[in-house]
Amino acid sequence: MIEMRLKGPEGVRARIEELRARLREVCPDKGSEPLAGSRMPAPLAGSIGGDNSSARPFDPTAQGVRLSPELATLMPLIEDAANQNNIDPALLHSIVQAESGYDVNARSRAGALGLTQLMPATAASLGVTNPFDAAQNLNGGAKYLSQLMGRFNGDLSLVLAAYNAGPGAVQKHGGIPPYSETRAYVQKVLDLYNQRRPNR
Repeated sequence: MIEMRLKGPEGVRARIEELRARLREVCPDKGSEPLAGSRMPAPLAGSIGGDNSSARPFDPTAQGVRLSPELATLMPLIEDAANQNNIDPALLHSIVQAESGYDVNARSRAGALGLTQLMPATAASLGVTNPFDAAQNLNGGAKYLSQLMGRFNGDLSLVLAAYNAGPGAVQKHGGIPPYSETRAYVQKVLDLYNQRRPNR
């Protein structure tokens, strides 16, 4: 899970520099330009026809979307990992979008890694030896989601809270923990998931 520890202006400046660094990785000749604009870099969002400035989040599974080669490679891997672990592919897509923005090499300040932002100990417990290998990471994330579904009787809000804050925190608080990050995360993934389901 991606998190910001710095607050206020310093946190904003740090986040801007982080985004600029990522933009330089994706588009080396664009990294020094302002971040404002209507286009998203390819590995993060794919290639979309038209204006990308609408409020609706990018959905690589939507009809008519032209995907970058990187994203096109990920689509069947996400479907396979979800299906093998009895998880709705729309849910796994929503997790990947919220956690990493489809960035295979994503790394959070807390140490979470890859597409589904697995912590190293969690990844190891799921048999993931290389969290930056897309197939391994997606299978590990889907397997973890499946385990959480069983543990919390399919209650999606609790499953997502446990994915973000850990199952122990959910059990300790008897529900979604009172952490602003976790509450925002649960709502974000539910929103993404609900937007995807009518399209499937």
